[in-house]
Amino acid sequence: MKRTLAFGGLVATAGLLAAGLAAPAQAAGDVASTPLATTKVAGKNIAAFWLAENAANLIAATPFNAETKVVAKHVSKGGPAPDSKPGIVPAIGDEKKAAGKSKNVNLPKTTGKVFFSDGFKWEKGADGKFHVKAVNPHWCSATSVQSAYKNLVATAGSCVYDTEANKATLENWVFIPGYYQGRTPWGIYVGKQAFTHYDYDVYEDADRNYAFVTVYNGIKALNGNPEIGKKEVSKAEYDQYKPWVQLPVEDGKYYVRSFVDAGALGANVGGQGLAYNQKVGKPVFVFGYPSGSHPDGNNAYSGQTLKWTYGKTFAVQAPAIKGEELVGTKSSFTGEGALGSSWLLNYNNGRRIGYLNGVTIGVSDTDNNNRYDTSFSPYFDGELAGVYNAAKNLWSGSIV
Repeated sequence: MKRTLAFGGLVATAGLLAAGLAAPAQAAGDVASTPLATTKVAGKNIAAFWLAENAANLIAATPFNAETKVVAKHVSKGGPAPDSKPGIVPAIGDEKKAAGKSKNVNLPKTTGKVFFSDGFKWEKGADGKFHVKAVNPHWCSATSVQSAYKNLVATAGSCVYDTEANKATLENWVFIPGYYQGRTPWGIYVGKQAFTHYDYDVYEDADRNYAFVTVYNGIKALNGNPEIGKKEVSKAEYDQYKPWVQLPVEDGKYYVRSFVDAGALGANVGGQGLAYNQKVGKPVFVFGYPSGSHPDGNNAYSGQTLKWTYGKTFAVQAPAIKGEELVGTKSSFTGEGALGSSWLLNYNNGRRIGYLNGVTIGVSDTDNNNRYDTSFSPYFDGELAGVYNAAKNLWSGSIV
């Protein structure tokens, strides 16, 4: 796919300036934009692909761990620094409300998993029939964030741009908040357009390993079952659909599987705010779906349920992945599945919202005891705000 460049400008922020966060600032930078699903039919094909045969491809997906386990070092000199004034974007629903306090750690509804694959293939099953199978289906962690049309997802750039195959984007990209064992409680949200930093797209610079993806309204299968329900379409439209969406022709009429619109992502689960150019050393909650084992073989996480850690940030470097201005936090998360985990600053436990201030791009065993002890993220500066600014005002709409 061909990428286009957009140039970031002023990031508009409004409302809540709580808990010591400073006023908004200007941010500029080169932004690489790539289409994911460009038409409604393409979007519906992708959603149906994942939901087909009782969500078999979702269930078969494994955690993505490209370049996750990296040697990183805590640095006391140098490291990331703001490139302009600190800035924030308030969370959905938090634009004019004051922050409260709570002693409980309530998990955010905004977090979920993104799924993608290297295409698909047909395999003959034990029943003698051919079934569609995802090729290398994987998932990462991600979160919904504030945007004009409540349709934006934030994750690691490596969960959008295929660094291993060096092609434009990972295929069949969807976000499912609250996903659990094939269940999609708030629907499935197909990616429409991905935004990454040009330096990550071209140079795979870890300091720019973040992405924002606009998504269509969620869709749900009719009556919750993707195998039932049908809609009559024209012959021309019928031919655009994939075989797993098409239904048998009846009396010369053409039918496809029917879905219902689940509404905008942020309207259903909310959206986190955004903070950039903040001081290093502030505490953050990290929310994600870690999976896999520590180097010593301890199988710490299943990847099935949302987990969290809490700690202050500090400067980190990881030269092997061109990470010179990263931030880290003490965390026992293993690498698999943790890619894209959201780092939330000033998280309000009662209202389950805060300010996105990082996304996990790797984990490290910094004390060499065969246990991962540190997660790290790009430092969110004005360049990050420029990528967000390019994505935050774009409409997606419905694919039903």
